[in-house]
Amino acid sequence: MHQELIHVYLMPGMAASPLIFENIKLPEDTFKIHLLEWMIPLENESLNAYAMRMVAHIKHENIVLLGVSFGGVLVQEMAKLIKHRKLIIVSSVKSMHELPKRMLLAKATKAYKLVPTQLASNIDVFEKYAVGKVVKKRIELYQKYLSVNDSRYLAWAIENMVCWSQKRPPKHIIHIHGDEDGVFPIKNIKKCIVIKKGTHIAVINKYKWFNENLPKIILEN
Repeated sequence: MHQELIHVYLMPGMAASPLIFENIKLPEDTFKIHLLEWMIPLENESLNAYAMRMVAHIKHENIVLLGVSFGGVLVQEMAKLIKHRKLIIVSSVKSMHELPKRMLLAKATKAYKLVPTQLASNIDVFEKYAVGKVVKKRIELYQKYLSVNDSRYLAWAIENMVCWSQKRPPKHIIHIHGDEDGVFPIKNIKKCIVIKKGTHIAVINKYKWFNENLPKIILEN
């Protein structure tokens, strides 16, 4: 008997390319992966309106939505608009109460408006002045995985991340989080599946964990 495929839509993190999922492999007899990409926001576009535009790219029913970091925030907004089988976030937050203090402070003081987003388009300049293996490696990662360097998008994304006002996590949400996440420290996170030694880019450097565990996480009732 032919089994109907489970369609899994993957949303990358802020400004990131779907390349971050290049090593994520799910059994092809059960799952079909679809990669979502960031769009440039319209002027003064709300996160809800943006989510509605992104939902237009969903071509199947009863899907699995998985988002990383700010992509995890976006898929939560998308999940409010469409029927879905599972909602999974990775290296992200389920409500404003899980945001780190520095982001809450940035919201209160509007300091996020001072971030020089135009610098993101000058990553090649940074490379020339990179010193040390760690810095050079990080810039190599940026060059490979960051695909959106539009300053309007970055200003919009930073504001919507910092000012996200969801107070209660969605019911039945599945949260996967590394215990060494430097962006969203695990001390602020409630009820999650913990990846040991997982950082904020766990989906990239802990992809074997995802390949082993995602199928059963999706199929669990």
